[in-house]
Amino acid sequence: MIGREGWSVMPISLTPDMSNAGAAVEILLLGDTQEADVLAEALQDWPNCHVHRQSDMPSAVIEQMASINGFAAFLRAKAIRLIVNAANPYEAELSDQALAAAAAAELPILRLMRPAWHRDQLDSWIDVASVAAAADICRWYGKRTMITLGEADLAPFAGNQRCHFIVRLPAAPRAPLNIIHHDLIVDRGPFAWVDERRLMMEQQIDLLVSRNIGGHDSYAKIDVARDLAVPVVMLSRPAQPLQPSAESVAQALIWIEAWRQSEHHVAIDSRRTGEQAATTAESE
Repeated sequence: MIGREGWSVMPISLTPDMSNAGAAVEILLLGDTQEADVLAEALQDWPNCHVHRQSDMPSAVIEQMASINGFAAFLRAKAIRLIVNAANPYEAELSDQALAAAAAAELPILRLMRPAWHRDQLDSWIDVASVAAAADICRWYGKRTMITLGEADLAPFAGNQRCHFIVRLPAAPRAPLNIIHHDLIVDRGPFAWVDERRLMMEQQIDLLVSRNIGGHDSYAKIDVARDLAVPVVMLSRPAQPLQPSAESVAQALIWIEAWRQSEHHVAIDSRRTGEQAATTAESE
């Protein structure tokens, strides 16, 4: 089974025997990532399982979820039993809101996030903690710089009159870019290694600005930069709070299956406890 952009659904998709699990379990899935797509597709085969995807929700619901109280109210209204946060590692605000809302609604939450890239000994990385720091480096280093960030991250690069930017975005920007010298490429990956090499050579790229998104599909540009001795300004990931986590869809499915089995046993124990209490009350 193939997901978006060629991702294969792992054979470990489980499809557990939940014929006696009772009512459907409502799961909220956050994020518009490849992991979220593959996980949602895998969970479609699970009986008694209903997935609510943030990416499919109307704007009014998204606005409601912008506050912790509104987020928690949505969780209660939809009878959500589990939150899976598969958002981009750099969507820190969404992740913080989800974690706080889960605590307010007393719900479990699982963080699904691919591992970060690790520096090779031949890599020339300039690690930065913010987009502003990356933009400052571009003011004095690099003449033709390739930027592979999000549209919302581009504002700090405005006003740079020395550098020519090659900006690549997965979708057309909502407004013209406020960057003095730039070329815009609108294209969605994954990108083949040979195509990334051709692009960097044709555009004479001498500096790459990237987020540490992790995974194989986005790694070609990092590999090509190493091959061409192009330095990379690498935006570090935000610190992640301590919480249950999985690094792959396969791990997430195993975790969800274990959680759902425990939910099933808790429901059985609660029903038995209630039946015993009722019998005791009748005998008295």
